[in-house]
Amino acid sequence: MAPAAAPVAKPFATGPIQRACLASDRKARSRELCGCIQAVADKTLSGSDQRLAVSFYSDPHRAQDIRQSDRDSHRRFWTTYREYTDRAERTCR
Repeated sequence: MAPAAAPVAKPFATGPIQRACLASDRKARSRELCGCIQAVADKTLSGSDQRLAVSFYSDPHRAQDIRQSDRDSHRRFWTTYREYTDRAERTCR
């Protein structure tokens, strides 16, 4: 019988997204999950992109407004943000 594989440590970081995640009312929030999400954000989103993403925790409708916006800067942000959320989902499960 082969030995069980050791669990892979998830990345962890502190920052604005981690703090917003911990302060949210989402049931799935935890120090580990929120820290992992921040670590992915640090590799994917600029500081200004992180600040915009933080606003979605207190105003989820703002995400819809940005996603549907015709502004080029919002389109670029949304493309990067989707890459971030996809990566966070894969990394932090």
